[in-house]
Amino acid sequence: MHVKGIGICPPPGAHNNPAVTPELLASCLARYSRSNKGIDAILGSIDWNDPDKSVDSIFRFVDYGHASITGMTGGIAMVVDDCTMFLAYKIFELAQLCDGQESSTRYIKLNSTNLPSPEQIGIPPDLTGDWEKLMELSFRLYQEVYTTLDTAAKQDSSLIRFPPNANEKVIERLRKNYALDRSRYFIPFATKTNAAYVMSARVWAETIKLLDAIGIPEAQECAEKLRNELSKFVPRMMKHSYADDASRAQASQTFRYAIQRIKKMGAAITQLPDEVFLNVEQSTPSFLPNLSSMDESFAGKTNRYSTIGSTIKRMFVRAAWNNMAIAELRDLNRHRSGYRFSPLTPVGFYLPPGITHPLCDELLRQKKTFLEKAVSSSSPSSFVYGLLLGTQVPFEHSTHLDKFIYEIELRTGLGAHFRYAEHLGAACNELTRKIPGLTNFIQVGTAEPE
Repeated sequence: MHVKGIGICPPPGAHNNPAVTPELLASCLARYSRSNKGIDAILGSIDWNDPDKSVDSIFRFVDYGHASITGMTGGIAMVVDDCTMFLAYKIFELAQLCDGQESSTRYIKLNSTNLPSPEQIGIPPDLTGDWEKLMELSFRLYQEVYTTLDTAAKQDSSLIRFPPNANEKVIERLRKNYALDRSRYFIPFATKTNAAYVMSARVWAETIKLLDAIGIPEAQECAEKLRNELSKFVPRMMKHSYADDASRAQASQTFRYAIQRIKKMGAAITQLPDEVFLNVEQSTPSFLPNLSSMDESFAGKTNRYSTIGSTIKRMFVRAAWNNMAIAELRDLNRHRSGYRFSPLTPVGFYLPPGITHPLCDELLRQKKTFLEKAVSSSSPSSFVYGLLLGTQVPFEHSTHLDKFIYEIELRTGLGAHFRYAEHLGAACNELTRKIPGLTNFIQVGTAEPE
């Protein structure tokens, strides 16, 4: 695993503007909030031969509970090369306020060389053989199903909804999308990936603390490497990035729930039919009623980026799916508003209609066996490295209605994965059933051309 921080330098057009370190920026803005002298006077008071003196005089207040100061460090970019997909997912789950991206299974074809060694991720020695057999078979099916689908798409173009007048490059890309999107469910969650995250120092410190608390080797290694790298940018903040009793207790509860459920219920491998839960909270205080009607809240809306009125923004939505495949969870878990949650308890296994392989039953049997052995092993949390992207898990996202409408329109819109469209389409149907007046204002797409 390799962690690298990326600094930002001013563009040529801003060469005459002041340039500061993240911590100096936070200290200047903290002074700014406690003064009416203006920013030029504050910058002019800095001893540029000893800027740390200015930083230290402000950052001592962080220890007294003024954490908002550390939120003003600006976005600090960190990239994590060669972490597992599980760890990349987990960082996004822990850092609910971050921006970021992860390597896409739609554009990158993977193989077994993309796996870490079992020792790196804490697979118990007595389960190493089972894990390696499961991983090898998973990638075999992924490769063979991809080849079959790609060949079929070359021979029968009607399988893909090409846009009118598509050129050869577009046709080639969409054909690969067709095969990659349907074969990816065989990819192990333990596969190595690259992920980029941008957060303020405040969010970084909290994220590293939560990561450190997970208690599995890969997470703790990543926490230490992130801490070391961020010390180059925000050294004063990193003493707040160590796991404490509360973070360890909460991390333990989540894993304990999943482990106990697998022990009690087993690791289900049959496809679980779709079920969606959706609840909307619309109540308002008597002294602060809605300012406009629902129709007025959508006035001027032309696409998902249009501004929506406060009546919609004040409504709260909790949506949950009983059977989200990890393949889709990886992306839906990155929607930054609200709170996203899954205990990663396996409740089934998803494959798209028509996708088969003679060894599929054997793969799922091996997966079930490994998961059920892992939770009773010396390292029960290692079960996460036996999950595949087709593994179905429950997933919940709570957010405000305007953000959820954006998510519906994005995940059913042009170029969206077909399974996103099914999940968000079902949620939209439930939403408009509860609030029929929304029907004409949500632009549900068909995920074409793919």
